[in-house]
Amino acid sequence: MKNPLIIAALAATLFALPAFAQQGAGNQQGSAPAQGKRSAPDCNKAKDVEQCKARQAAHKKAFDACKDKAGPARKQCMHAQAQSADCSQARKPAQCESRKQAYAACKDQSGPQFKRCVQEKMPPVDCSTAGNPERCMQHQKVRDLCKEKIGAEHKQCLRENLAPKK
Repeated sequence: MKNPLIIAALAATLFALPAFAQQGAGNQQGSAPAQGKRSAPDCNKAKDVEQCKARQAAHKKAFDACKDKAGPARKQCMHAQAQSADCSQARKPAQCESRKQAYAACKDQSGPQFKRCVQEKMPPVDCSTAGNPERCMQHQKVRDLCKEKIGAEHKQCLRENLAPKK
């Protein structure tokens, strides 16, 4: 009595195995996005459609200019492309210029040191011109509170301090 049950279970397993193997192979062939790669946001849903499309075009231009480079040479190329950006077309030209100056001041650093350097070099946001000055001030206080942290730790600090308390 046990033999037919074992044979049925073995047959079901062997029958399902090719389908299970194909499912894993499909993901490897590119049907799912590669880890770390994001698709471009839909600019039609953005608040400022033209600005979104301009940012995407600038990113594509920089990406295309540096596509034949790898490693540190690619990073240096991308920084050079960011430095050549036209801030007059930016939504906030003054902030764009400040970012370019911070990138230039921190160009010799990389990784977490570069991010920390840029954070330190960027001037505080002018909340008097913000759409919601109270919210802007709250965000600025939290940025100051979390400025010593970097990467995932920095993001977690921002989340913890900006999320509404339950």
